[in-house]
Amino acid sequence: MLPAGQPKFRRRKADRPDEIVAAAFEVFGEKGFAAARLDDIAARAGVSKGAIYLYFATKEDIFQAVVEQGVAPNLQNLAALAAANPQNFPDLLRGVARMMAHMASTTPLGGIIKMVVGEARNFPELARVWHDRLIVPALGTLTAVIAAAQARGEVQPGDPRLYAVSLISPLLVGVIWRETFTPIGAEPFDLAGLMEQHVETLLRGMVP
Repeated sequence: MLPAGQPKFRRRKADRPDEIVAAAFEVFGEKGFAAARLDDIAARAGVSKGAIYLYFATKEDIFQAVVEQGVAPNLQNLAALAAANPQNFPDLLRGVARMMAHMASTTPLGGIIKMVVGEARNFPELARVWHDRLIVPALGTLTAVIAAAQARGEVQPGDPRLYAVSLISPLLVGVIWRETFTPIGAEPFDLAGLMEQHVETLLRGMVP
């Protein structure tokens, strides 16, 4: 409850940047970067277009906030999961696969991935932000976990970074399929089932 005498709008005003970012997450996922208008984001957030400029100078700034606030926190969950299962590599890999599939299935992340892939040539800054803030840390965490398991003798020899890419790749294909072909009538993939089956197959090749 707000203290007596404090204007009620202050709490709402403090929430506005988060509401704008959440709205932009959805709009970017639906329309892509080039087609997304600030008017669309403002309408989705329930604010005026002018209110957006109080917090973000450009559409690129909004995208960076989406990455920082809407996607990057999931990397902290990934790191926490790795720290909680340092000696049980199969269960860790299963947990990572479930976490990634859940995020891709329940958030606009898939549309954002498609947007970055499709619009990177025209908007290279999008790819740079995505790569530096998300790809590098996530791939680095998985690579380190796999290398540590190799050092314990739990994983076959091989490039740990390539193992990490092998884990992620089917989910990316499934997401791009869903965002590109499912809307025109193609049979969708169950992302959770895809990753569950894939990680068991991958483990049979990785674990001695």
